[in-house]
Amino acid sequence: MLYPILKIIVRLAAKIFCRRIIINKPTLLSEKGPLILACNHPNSFLDAVIMDILFEQPVWSLTRGDAFLNKTVTNILFKLKMLPVYRPTEGVENLSENYKTFTACVEIFKRNGIVLIFSEGLCINEWHLRPLKKGTARLAYKCLQENIPLKILPVGINYSAFQRFGKNLFINFGNLIPVNDFDKNLSDGAFNQVFNNTLQQELRPLVYEINKSDKQKQAELLKIKIPVLTNILLAIPAAIGWLVHAPFYLPIKYWVNKKYKDTGHVDAMQISLSLVGYPFYLLLIVVVLLVILKNWWFLLLFVLLPLTARSYVQLKRQLDY
Repeated sequence: MLYPILKIIVRLAAKIFCRRIIINKPTLLSEKGPLILACNHPNSFLDAVIMDILFEQPVWSLTRGDAFLNKTVTNILFKLKMLPVYRPTEGVENLSENYKTFTACVEIFKRNGIVLIFSEGLCINEWHLRPLKKGTARLAYKCLQENIPLKILPVGINYSAFQRFGKNLFINFGNLIPVNDFDKNLSDGAFNQVFNNTLQQELRPLVYEINKSDKQKQAELLKIKIPVLTNILLAIPAAIGWLVHAPFYLPIKYWVNKKYKDTGHVDAMQISLSLVGYPFYLLLIVVVLLVILKNWWFLLLFVLLPLTARSYVQLKRQLDY
């Protein structure tokens, strides 16, 4: 029950922490498994959250192994459909656990499930497609050998900003790649090379290539023009939204920037802490007003205050600079 409930909550919250989500091929969101979502990885675990809430079918995601701290945490993450992948930097002794994860993925595919994998491996806040690791190819090769009709969907995730709450997301889907299109007689090494070359070519036009110093290109590709009338209509609600939510959000922003600066996790941590804390902050405001002013109409604030927050997000600066 935990996974479907959280999925509904996060879908609602995304209306606030995302200004716009623009998808080039929205019909693919209803695609069924067995399917690999082969994505770039620009923004920590926020990438997985976004993909999860967009797809109709549950999505299992491969997650860095050091997040699985102990048995209790592992059980929770498993219920949230996360599976561990260990890198040498997270302990060579843990690398054998990756075989268990790959076996679990194959079982998911046999049940027509969907698995998300970040084909670049590491997360870096940038608009750039990096060389691909072998993990996606190994999963595809295993399915080819076991005659599983796997499809691979290349996905380019592009953010308008990495340091600002409320952002534009451009989700670009490529062409589905049936694993059966590859030669089953290739050795695993040869298959990895052919597969990664194909996937790299498919991903390249989906991931924006922008230098961080090229502000003009950032604006051209990532900024969405706001109609003048929208600016006028949302001005007052947006001002209220900033005044009401600043005491909640600014301390989170300060703490996260101080603790996670230059880690690539600033954006994801700001959103995660806001998501967890906001219902309590909202409840506190409503309860205090009810106690002081004793007017049940203040219950409407449970709806109105999030709308003011969304109004502010729609008008605030879109890019990091």
